[in-house]
Amino acid sequence: MQQLQQRFLFSAPGAQPDDPLGTLPEGWEKRVEANGRVYFVNHQNRTTQWEDPRTQGILQEEALPEGWEMRYTPEGVRYFVDHNTKTTTFQDPRTGVVGSGSTGAMSIAYERSFRWKIGQFRYLCQSNSLPGHVKISISRTNVFEDSFQQIMRLQPFDLRRRLYIMFKNEDGLDYGGVAREWFFLLSREVLNPMYCLFEYASGNTYSLQINPASAINPDHLLYFRFIGRFIAMALYHSKFIDSSFSLAFYKRMLNKKVNIKDLEAVDPEYYNSLIWIRDNKIEECGLEMYFSADFSILGKIESHDLKPGGEEILVTEENKEEYIKLVVEWHFTRGVEEQTKAFLEGFNEVVPLTWLQYFDERELELMLCGMQEIDMEDWQRNTIYRNYTRSTKQIQWFWQFLKEMDHEKRARLLQFVTGTCRVPVGGFSELIGSNGPQKFCIEKVGKETWLPRSHTCFNRLDLPPYRSYEQMKEKLSMAIEETEGFGQE
Repeated sequence: MQQLQQRFLFSAPGAQPDDPLGTLPEGWEKRVEANGRVYFVNHQNRTTQWEDPRTQGILQEEALPEGWEMRYTPEGVRYFVDHNTKTTTFQDPRTGVVGSGSTGAMSIAYERSFRWKIGQFRYLCQSNSLPGHVKISISRTNVFEDSFQQIMRLQPFDLRRRLYIMFKNEDGLDYGGVAREWFFLLSREVLNPMYCLFEYASGNTYSLQINPASAINPDHLLYFRFIGRFIAMALYHSKFIDSSFSLAFYKRMLNKKVNIKDLEAVDPEYYNSLIWIRDNKIEECGLEMYFSADFSILGKIESHDLKPGGEEILVTEENKEEYIKLVVEWHFTRGVEEQTKAFLEGFNEVVPLTWLQYFDERELELMLCGMQEIDMEDWQRNTIYRNYTRSTKQIQWFWQFLKEMDHEKRARLLQFVTGTCRVPVGGFSELIGSNGPQKFCIEKVGKETWLPRSHTCFNRLDLPPYRSYEQMKEKLSMAIEETEGFGQE
């Protein structure tokens, strides 16, 4: 406790005269804990972190490669985790340089634990909590505007104090239940597509993304900054929201690059056309395409160059991979750059985005939306089979494995197949696919050596005919654990 309290003593910031990295950014201070571990204080937003702001995080150090994560030993030595190969190393994958202090250090065993990551995040929240509480008084008939006015009036660091929520003209003390209801009601309001700030990512999902036409509201950027603060508050205070964002949006929060797999869940028709371009020879098909794309917003069509001079650069067999990569990135950023920036700025004011570095996009969704109680009987009752039957041994093994899973892994499997960990209010019978209602489906596809595949726009799992329960268990576990939509189409 004494150490935690020590981290909030605000002495005058200053730089060490012999520090080879030079002076800290304005408002920062370097301190040392009793055990000798160095940490840094940001007096501007009243947070602390282990990372040096001159080399990481705040100064936008180059992002780690896909599937990599940065961690620290108890002695404060930085090391890197490669989730692709499930190995660890002291060598920075971006530069090839071995970190200082790692000489002679023992290799670190690979560990991937959602609970461990949550523990790290909760430690940061508790270490940066502030005393006292903040009162927010709102009317049930005006939840959106009342909340907006009060949250934006407060200093961001005040939103890390204990929340005391009051509904006007209602008696009752807030011991957590009122705040929980407020988060639920407000999230339902601010994320409602009727306000034109967000829209459904596609017709086959309840996930949301920023609406490019949000500028129809002249104050939309201020509202996005407010929503960023609100979402950060939900994570900080361990409260859940009513709706979920698309996985591509969570990737943007984590500063991860989107790829063509992310496109399938939000625009399956466009995804299929790009897959066709990728798998066929352009010259033989007589296609004439250029590095530019058209975008329609509020009835106005605009042309966008995917690269400088793109309207005059022909797509060929040699450069089509670059074209696909650029057009996918553009698809997720078109018309929403300013809104996304405002959202992230509001979020970062309350919870520094570097605190999310341990998570992948699927874990972030679970953190924010929670894991619903999954009714296994309802799931089984509303599942259809292709080339399998209910009595087939592979299907029996599948349900046996699900019943043996803990709640977290069930949610991850549901997320793997449907694209979200959320179940509609009416249960599995109301799952939506690209063509309307689409029940959870398991289809017999491939050979026993193949890995499971999923088709999120059809809520379909391609399950090869494995020969043993242990083999199926191993393959499905890999599908659940992979962070980049393993085996997805």
